[in-house]
Amino acid sequence: MTYIAKPKLHHPSLQKNAVGFTRRDYEGRVSTLCAGCGHDSISAAIIQACWELDIEPHRVAKLSGIGCSSKTPDYFLGQSHGFNTVHGRMPSVLTGAQLANRELLYFGVSGDGDSASIGLGQFAHLMRRGVNMVYLVENNGVYGLTKGQFSATADAGSKGKKGAVNTDNPIDLVSLALLLGASFVARSFSGDKAQLVPLIKAAMLHRGATFIDVISPCVAFNNHAGSTRSYDYVRAHNEAVNRLDVIEGREPIEAEQPAEGGVTEVTLHDGSTLRLRSTGPDYDPRDRLEAMNFIAHHQAQGELVTGLLYINPEAQTYHQHLGTVATPLNKLGTRELCPGPAALAKINATLR
Repeated sequence: MTYIAKPKLHHPSLQKNAVGFTRRDYEGRVSTLCAGCGHDSISAAIIQACWELDIEPHRVAKLSGIGCSSKTPDYFLGQSHGFNTVHGRMPSVLTGAQLANRELLYFGVSGDGDSASIGLGQFAHLMRRGVNMVYLVENNGVYGLTKGQFSATADAGSKGKKGAVNTDNPIDLVSLALLLGASFVARSFSGDKAQLVPLIKAAMLHRGATFIDVISPCVAFNNHAGSTRSYDYVRAHNEAVNRLDVIEGREPIEAEQPAEGGVTEVTLHDGSTLRLRSTGPDYDPRDRLEAMNFIAHHQAQGELVTGLLYINPEAQTYHQHLGTVATPLNKLGTRELCPGPAALAKINATLR
């Protein structure tokens, strides 16, 4: 395969963030996806979010499975750690890596086929365990690499490019994430960068199992009349519950509040604050049950609810559940990891 190389030279006037990187330093290879693919917009949003958060690229570990979505980590954060797993197995590989080295920021990128079909069981266990990571699904409702068959997230009644009608009920990963215990759940649209970038920033600051479902139209196989994952359909049926700003504990970010709607502030463990500007003043993103009912109500009306749908600021991570030591396991020696037969006998005695 031939790759188009980006020039390594940067113009000296490019703006740098607090850690000395330009936005270009967060880019990856030139995308080989179809022109206009929503996935490329998501890559651009991730690049923008990491640059604005002053994250050092080498502190990020990005993992993926198989599919068009799983190609996208090659297109952002070229100086970070990366691992491309087999189909649907990204969650278990990421869990192992996160247990071994908790000092990295983990970003899992998947698709609706990779997560809602072959990887559904892995997705479920990652969410319920509270693994500290960002899980982002690029959801287009089709298998783009295999010529556009309906995926498990395709809405019943939606039409394929050649006129076939999907008769299966869809799997809603957002509702599943809420049911399984994810502590940060959001949905966005690849065509809405103003909403998506702050959501990614907030997700990367949150500690716990974080899930973002991004509707990302497939321009080759699912961007036609009759599709419920097309650009036109999503724009016409997008019900945004909030717009958010991310305020870090260092320097405040000032933003003008619109005339309508109130503001809800949620303080995270690291002192960061999410300011939620609600278009529905009665919506509380800290109420899991309300979030599930709200999503189901709007789904019945054919509407896609976007924004920060749920957050638990008191969530615990998988390391806290297991009671692991603060030192990353990959920095411990044999003596600490294998204390000997006497210690094993003591553990076995407690299980009898």
